[in-house]
Amino acid sequence: MAKSTKKTSSVPRINIGISDKDRAAVAGELSKLLADSYTLYLMTHNFHWNVTGPMFNTLHLMFMTQYTEEWNALDSIAERIRALGHYAPGTYREYAKLSSIAEPETVPDALEMVRLLVDGNESVAKTARAAFEKADAANDQPTADLLTQRLDVHEKNAWMLRSLLQ
Repeated sequence: MAKSTKKTSSVPRINIGISDKDRAAVAGELSKLLADSYTLYLMTHNFHWNVTGPMFNTLHLMFMTQYTEEWNALDSIAERIRALGHYAPGTYREYAKLSSIAEPETVPDALEMVRLLVDGNESVAKTARAAFEKADAANDQPTADLLTQRLDVHEKNAWMLRSLLQ
C-alpha cells in the first residue's frame, strides 16, 4: 500500500517580534479605537444629514469632510488588528460594548451637534492615546504610527469644532 502524499496545510505562527500577549493587548486597545471611531463616524454622518440653522452650509460641509476622513480610517485600524493576528470587531453590538462615546437619543440643535462632536473627537483621542501606550510598550511602531496619525486628526477636529463655539 502506497503512502499518502497529501500535504497538511498549516498556517505559520505570527513572528513579527511582538509577543502573543502584547499583540493581544494592542489589538484589544485598537478594537476600542475602532469602536469609538465607528461611533464617531456614524454620529458625524447623522449630524451631516440632520443639521439645520444659519450655519447649515458650513457645518454640513465640515461634517462631510470629517466623516469621510473617519470612514477611510476605519479600514486602517481594522487591518492593523488583523495584521496583529486578531479579528476586528464589526457589529453594532460589539461597538456598543467597546465604545466610550455616548450617542444622542434625539437630533440636537446645530451648536449641540458641534459640542457633541468636540467631545467625541476628544474621546477618540483619549482612546488612541491609551492604545499608543500599549503599542509603545510592545515596541509596535506601525501601530504607534497609525495612532499618532489618528491623534493628530482628532485633536485638530476637536480644535476646529471648538472654535465654532467661541
